[in-house]
Amino acid sequence: MPKLVVVGASIACDKGTSPASLSVPPGNDAEGGGKVVATVQDFVPMVNVPAFGMCTTQANPQVAAATSAAQGVLTPQPCVPVVTSPWSPGADDVTVRGAKALTADSTCSCAWSGSVSVKDPGTEIDVE
Repeated sequence: MPKLVVVGASIACDKGTSPASLSVPPGNDAEGGGKVVATVQDFVPMVNVPAFGMCTTQANPQVAAATSAAQGVLTPQPCVPVVTSPWSPGADDVTVRGAKALTADSTCSCAWSGSVSVKDPGTEIDVE
């Protein structure tokens, strides 16, 4: 069973160099293990999903330009995530604020070819 994801959970992008912490907006009354529960709708870049250190994919125009300027040597640039769709799959039977609760098996995609995943959900609560 996947674990419920809460505010402060550790998330990472496979094209970034550092993990980050998931943020959840104020006004969410649902708690799991004393922490605010995240939903699949908590995917807004730089609000819920922060930067992951440096971006390492040439699908990112900034990385491509810097790499080209360095004569083909990969030159990572600061990560600015471009997540355009919700986390998936989320919990089938648990909703928060009208959206599926976020589960540790969920992922979302960055427009620059990165896959964002949950590394530590921040709680040990299983979701059926």
